[in-house]
Amino acid sequence: MATRATAGTTASAGTISKGQIWTGRVMSTLAVLFLLFDSAMKFAKIAQVLEAFDRLEWPRSTIIPVATLLLLCTIVYIIPRTAILGAILLTGYLGGAVATHFRHQDPLFSHILFPVYLGILVWGGLYAQDLSLRALIPLRDEPRRTSGSV
Repeated sequence: MATRATAGTTASAGTISKGQIWTGRVMSTLAVLFLLFDSAMKFAKIAQVLEAFDRLEWPRSTIIPVATLLLLCTIVYIIPRTAILGAILLTGYLGGAVATHFRHQDPLFSHILFPVYLGILVWGGLYAQDLSLRALIPLRDEPRRTSGSV
């Protein structure tokens, strides 16, 4: 079971400090706020959303289904018990955004890579707070012990 840790929690992956927990919370909150805002703008069908869908050659009839999909994936991410599943679903969603912007030859750093930046916030926020995710994806090798060492 993937649970978010509290400060000072220990596990085979190490410990998590209060600073790491708060860093993760801030990263996750920034990502969630942006995703909820993006979903709300799609539901509202503001002019910028309509123009973007037209420019990217997405039918306007797909705005509400896309907004619903984004909202559902974000809700799954917000729930601590299903946060990793939500991050996986959001990764797929964001990957589609990267592909769409790449296909239309949009600017690299502001359009094509923006979903990647958001994905870093999504996964980084979880990684900073979740010992089970750290155990699954270690960013560095633990020192190897030789048979003669204690």
